[in-house]
Amino acid sequence: MRRSVLLFLLIIYSGASIAQINYRADLISKDLLPYASAIIRNKEVTIQVADLNSTIYHIKTAITVLNKNGDNLARIVIWHNKSNNIKYVKGLIYDEYGKQTSKFSESNFDDVSAANDFSLFEDSRVKHYSPPVTSYPYTIEYEYELRSKQTLNFDSWKPINQLGLAIEKSSFTFICKPDFKIKYKEINLLNKAVITINGEGLKTYSWQVNNVKAIKDEPYSPNPETYLGSVKIAPENFSYEGIKGSFTNWNELGKWTYDKLLLNRDMLSAETKAHIIDITKDIADAKEKARKIYEYMQQKTRYISIQIGIGGYQPFIADEVDKLGYGDCKGLVNYTQALLKVAGIESYYCVVEAGNEKRSMLPDFASMDQGNHVILCVPFKNDTTWLECTSQKIPFGFLGDFTDDRTVLACTPQGGKLLHTPRYLPQANLQIRKAKFNISATGELSGDMQTTFEGTQYDNREEFMGESSIEQEKLLKKIYPINNLDIGKFMFKQDKSSKPVTTETVSLVARDYASVNNNKLYFLINSVNRRTGVPREIRNRTTSVYLNDGYTDEDEISYTLPKGYHFEKLPLNLNVEKPFGTYQATMVLKGNVLTYKRRIAIIDGTYDKSAYQDLIDFYQTVVEADNYNTILVKNN
Repeated sequence: MRRSVLLFLLIIYSGASIAQINYRADLISKDLLPYASAIIRNKEVTIQVADLNSTIYHIKTAITVLNKNGDNLARIVIWHNKSNNIKYVKGLIYDEYGKQTSKFSESNFDDVSAANDFSLFEDSRVKHYSPPVTSYPYTIEYEYELRSKQTLNFDSWKPINQLGLAIEKSSFTFICKPDFKIKYKEINLLNKAVITINGEGLKTYSWQVNNVKAIKDEPYSPNPETYLGSVKIAPENFSYEGIKGSFTNWNELGKWTYDKLLLNRDMLSAETKAHIIDITKDIADAKEKARKIYEYMQQKTRYISIQIGIGGYQPFIADEVDKLGYGDCKGLVNYTQALLKVAGIESYYCVVEAGNEKRSMLPDFASMDQGNHVILCVPFKNDTTWLECTSQKIPFGFLGDFTDDRTVLACTPQGGKLLHTPRYLPQANLQIRKAKFNISATGELSGDMQTTFEGTQYDNREEFMGESSIEQEKLLKKIYPINNLDIGKFMFKQDKSSKPVTTETVSLVARDYASVNNNKLYFLINSVNRRTGVPREIRNRTTSVYLNDGYTDEDEISYTLPKGYHFEKLPLNLNVEKPFGTYQATMVLKGNVLTYKRRIAIIDGTYDKSAYQDLIDFYQTVVEADNYNTILVKNN
């Protein structure tokens, strides 16, 4: 049967290579040119499940590059490792008239390690090739075959996955035996699956799109997966690294993960167990016990990426992490979970899609490829605490914006369940600054400033922590937009309680901050927190407006001025309110003390595309007010 399957594939692939396509650039429809730097002339993605331990990927692509901005779209990148082997790769290059100018093969590719600088064990590698062409337009046509020794994960089909790319024709075919059951999810696709059984008795699922225009770059767009077309596929039965399993929902996938990847990985030495009992014996409150254990884990371990152990999915045994003093996110979460278990505290190993952009598990479609990180959930009686176990510095119970406000998979002995991490509200993500400055008769600025950072803004000064005072001073000068700035004393303090706070105190001096001329005093009223950029204009916007992060900044700065000055014009007094945020700025002069107050609050969320012009106008107002130049006149 396997021989007939491979013969069928050879017929498909040879037929595709026989077909002659004219790659002349002038044959591209003018309708596809707007916003496009490259056009996919034809792309055929075929995934063939040969058996439970073997998947064959065959990719054939022809793409015409219109200008230098499209060079990156034509770059070929193929990930591979011991379980995903490249069988061959080859290609041709054509000029704008469709005439072949050169060819290339696997020997022309660079093959480099994909390990990052914080990985200890990782066998992932990348083959990549960029066409050495500088005359536009040109076309690159290539094909390759990749064989994977597993059937748990299948690449999603995303016809358009980058800006500036349009499509003439793109197709996706999934081939398997009729008894290999799959689930699939079509997202934002008009053309639904065509399901057939061919003469060889194989079941095929096919999708195709034609004449798809390029997506233009629109600031503040939502996650592309929410509006671009894609197909996700997951097996009902699979084999991965020799381990078989099945699932049709998140509960079953979480159960398999727990039973096959986590069970009995919590072993610890008798000495470590005794130590945990000893350091918590005088603590009655379960949450405080957990805090003590978490801080012990932070002091004892460090994070190192380790992409081994059942395809990078299985954590090190807890006792190994305990002895080595390091682990990856999986190992450190498993280790922390084991330590908590010694103290009788239940916790959940949770898979999450981490990153600055919030991405959640699809509630109606379970698959193993929807997470890239692991965190720990501790469900106490009166509240739920979440732990990021890869940082030696992060406070107990604080996640920050790397994993906040998203749906995650908790893997428990009873099965998987979807939970949601905390959302840090805009009014809790605070940056509060108070400063008392003096401006001398010669225009010198001097004084003291204190800033506190809370919520997701707690991390605003994280890059300072652990740096030398010389480096910290350099960083401060980069942050504050003050010419001729000299930093005096400064200090950073972190309160790692249940509501963590970072406090910065700075003494500073800046000569010639204010200009003194003709009995007038000129200076920027907002000395430390100015916005400079405005989103660019977009005609006929197509996507919603998405604000990923909500926050509140409050600044209060008092300037003690030389005596005898008054405003030349009415002082700044603004109050702007929009659904997505508010902005206030005021100036009050009492005697020789000028007090400036600024408050901006941004409310995260998704807004109608019609709100984009309001957003531009809002930030234009903010920029103009933040860069307001104060003019004071000497009294007669």
